Amino acid sequence: MHMNRLAGEKSPYLLQHAHNPVDWYPWGQEAFESARRLGKPIFLSVGYSACHWCHVMERESFEDERTAALLNENFVPVKVDREERPDVDRVYMLYVQAATGGGGWPLSVWLTPELVPFHGGTYFPPDNRYGRPGFPQVLQMIAGLWKRDRERVVESSRTVLAELRRQAMQAPAGGLPGAGALGRGFLHLRRSFDPVHGGFGEAPKFPQPSILRFLLREHARTGEREALDMAVQTLEAMARGGIHDHLAGGFHRYSVDERWFLPHFEKMLYDQAQLAAAYVEAFQASGRTPLARVARGIFDYVLAGMTSPEGGFYSAEDADSVIDPARPEAKGEGAFYLWSRGEIEAVLGPEAAAEFCRAYGILEAGNVAQDPHGEFAGKNVLLLAGDGDGAGMGQARQSLLEARRKRVRPHLDDKILTGWNGLMISALALGAQTLEEPAYFAAARRAADFALARLWNADAGSLLRRYRDGDAAVPAFSDDYSFLVHGLIDLYETGFEDRHLTEAVRLARRQLELFEDRERGGLYTSAGEDTTLVMRLKDGHDGAEPSANSVAAMNLFRLAAMTGQEEFRAAGERILAAFSSQMSAAPSSAPMMLAALGLHLAAPKQIVLSGDPASPDMAGMLREVRKRFIPNKVVMLGAPPRWPRLGGATAYVCQNFICLEPATSAGQLAALLE
Repeated sequence: MHMNRLAGEKSPYLLQHAHNPVDWYPWGQEAFESARRLGKPIFLSVGYSACHWCHVMERESFEDERTAALLNENFVPVKVDREERPDVDRVYMLYVQAATGGGGWPLSVWLTPELVPFHGGTYFPPDNRYGRPGFPQVLQMIAGLWKRDRERVVESSRTVLAELRRQAMQAPAGGLPGAGALGRGFLHLRRSFDPVHGGFGEAPKFPQPSILRFLLREHARTGEREALDMAVQTLEAMARGGIHDHLAGGFHRYSVDERWFLPHFEKMLYDQAQLAAAYVEAFQASGRTPLARVARGIFDYVLAGMTSPEGGFYSAEDADSVIDPARPEAKGEGAFYLWSRGEIEAVLGPEAAAEFCRAYGILEAGNVAQDPHGEFAGKNVLLLAGDGDGAGMGQARQSLLEARRKRVRPHLDDKILTGWNGLMISALALGAQTLEEPAYFAAARRAADFALARLWNADAGSLLRRYRDGDAAVPAFSDDYSFLVHGLIDLYETGFEDRHLTEAVRLARRQLELFEDRERGGLYTSAGEDTTLVMRLKDGHDGAEPSANSVAAMNLFRLAAMTGQEEFRAAGERILAAFSSQMSAAPSSAPMMLAALGLHLAAPKQIVLSGDPASPDMAGMLREVRKRFIPNKVVMLGAPPRWPRLGGATAYVCQNFICLEPATSAGQLAALLE
């Protein structure tokens, strides 16, 4: 069996390629020195373990002996897990997007030995098909060009890099945008909203929880009913669709169609975290209890299937089941999730199956009408077409779930990433508050303890990004700090343990030290120590994950309101000023940045509770706070003498450090919050 240098790595994605005949290197000095010594260009392949087309390209090309020989002879092949090294991925994705007008994974880029890109693309088939050139043909063309005209290639690559650096140069910081930017953001989103199916734009459709959470905040700010309706309609449509796992809970990555029906079946932790938070907030804002049930389903899925014994949360489940030669029926995307009508009847019996099939859109011939590759012939995606709450539906779902557990599961990416864990800690804390579920708080608290213990590099005084199999590595990126600080603040507001607020303050300060651009404003993606990066980027785009800058700004304004420390407010304003041009020109690209702007403009409402957090009267006050959607608030536990108790538990509602008359009952507090 082949074995290459990836066998010594911890990333599940890299380990998947450890037995390819390709002589892979991990990203690092050994690969770079080899390229310089041999005078060969680098072939960089970037992907992640739950990436379907990454697996396809591996089977077609990287496991093929002849293709591997072409790679090994002419290039230094380097493999990168984009989830471990998002900084590397962002730099070369920017190049491919500029060069080809598109991007995606697997990302395939050819670099000079000095790491400057000169050719790139995404998936390449093994021969000419899909309107794409075959991978061996591309390898031979690039190898020939390098041998014939290396100097011109190198000079051209330097010109391209200079242009990329120019394009990536941030506009000078402007003044802070006003509330008009928030309104323009809403109008931009309204124009792209799908009034029939919910969501934004056309197929493929992504959940985009950052947009949904901004809309909820716009509704809270202005009373605009349409903003709430757009968010709720989207969340309800997703919950009914095939993108939702109706048996185990949780959501798949995206829908290939416009109606949330046929998903791309991978499940990512960052989606579960952000969507759970969006469903909780939408439940608060609308009072619609089905939204709360969906949130509970997400939490149950994560706690049952994506939580390590040590308390951290795993990264992803694949779209494809693990290949088992003894069970060929398990092969293919979505095999774990799809059902034939006969399989459902075998589990439930004819009568119960007929009822279930009516409720969940199951057809004898299969309900996937558009299946160009024949992968889903005769199979059904579960979607809620009728009454999922009807008699016996709960038991039917449980029986099918038990039957599904006997199938070959998709591959689990069991690495633990600091930033994604921060997102999940935040979501669980919000769930614990609003849904009054102590188990969610316990899970969030345990994950935070894990991150602070295992993902902290005491020698460097900074966070690490990745933990797996007892090993913590890779210096953390700005989003790791942003998301973990966000989770710690929410955790403090749930259990009122001072240590969580203290850690949030410490990490926020360290983030500014490592990542802030004091000249032009904003936070860089990576710290400045890594000299292998040909560009250092700043990102204000809220995509599949919110940007580090958006969440950091929100954190800083919340910490300023909690601690009274002016340095945090000023740092948050510097971030907003740095991205003022983006918020003005393309507000819908930065919905969480707009949410941070809204928090700043509103001046956070400070709710200080003085008393025993476990007492019944305090619980009543907390319930009044938590059942409402009040996004521009901070909640703190105060103590005498600064916050005197007037009998039992006492609540103070303040803004700009001016407080209203204290409340000594839940009813009085409710009146102050109206």
